[in-house]
Amino acid sequence: MEVPARSGDAEATVAYRLPPCRFCHEDVLFCVDVDVETQVEMKASGPKGRPIYRLDAIKQAILLFVSAKLSINPGHRFAFSVLERSFDWIRKEFSNEVDSARAAVQKLRASDSPSGLADLTQLFRVAHNEAKKSIGQGRLFRVVLIYCRSSTRPQHQWPVSQKLFTLDVIYLHDKPGPENCPQRVYDALVDALEHVSEQEGYIFESGQGLARVLFKQTCLLLCHPHQRCTQEDLDIPKSLARRSPPPADAAPPEDATAARPIPHSPA
Repeated sequence: MEVPARSGDAEATVAYRLPPCRFCHEDVLFCVDVDVETQVEMKASGPKGRPIYRLDAIKQAILLFVSAKLSINPGHRFAFSVLERSFDWIRKEFSNEVDSARAAVQKLRASDSPSGLADLTQLFRVAHNEAKKSIGQGRLFRVVLIYCRSSTRPQHQWPVSQKLFTLDVIYLHDKPGPENCPQRVYDALVDALEHVSEQEGYIFESGQGLARVLFKQTCLLLCHPHQRCTQEDLDIPKSLARRSPPPADAAPPEDATAARPIPHSPA
C-alpha cells in the first residue's frame, strides 16, 4: 500500500506496510485498582443528580470495552481481577459471554481504607503463567490495568525475562497537590509497562474526573496489539473544528469539485 505525502510543494510517495502475521484471538485480563481512591466522585452526575464515582465509571468502561470487542470478533475472552495491596482474582475463568462479564464487574467493591501498598509482582506472575496457556492455544494475552492512586507508586519485583504478554494502563488520578504526586506515579507505571510488555502497550491518564474521557481512552484500547502503531503516532480521535464560511466576494477555488479535507486538531 502506498500513501501519498506532501513535503512543501512537492508530492512524495511513502510506502506503508503492515507486516503479515497470523491473527490471534485475545485473552484479556482486567485488573482494577479498588483502593479507597476509587470512591472519588466524578464531575458529571447520574440520573436525578445521583453522584457517579470512579468505580462506577470504570465498571461502565469495562462493559463498553467487552461489548465492543465481542462485536468486532466474538472469539475474544475476558477474565477479571483486582489490585489492593496485591493481586486477587474476581473471576479466573476466561469467557466470551457478556452476561458473565457483567456479573464479574458487579462484584467490584472499593476498599474502605487505603491499602498503603500496590505490589504488581503477583499480577505479572499470574499474567506470565496465563500467557503460556494462551500461547499454547494460539491466542494472545493482554493485561489492562486501571490504576487510581495519586500518591502511591506501584512496585514490583519482577525480573527481566521473556516477555509473553502485552500491558495496557489507564491511570485516573487527582490534581497534583501537597499530598500527592501523580507524575511520579505515572512514571512508575510507564517503567512497569516497558519492563513487561511484549507488544506496543498503551498508557493513558486523566485527572479531569470526566467519565467521557475514560470511555474515549477505553475505546482506544480496542486496537489489537498486533495492529498498533506506536503511541507517539496515535492521533485519534480527532477534534473537528468549525470551518468559517468564505467571504461573499471570495474567488472560487481553481478546482471547485475537489474534496476539501475536514480541518482538525489533535485530540
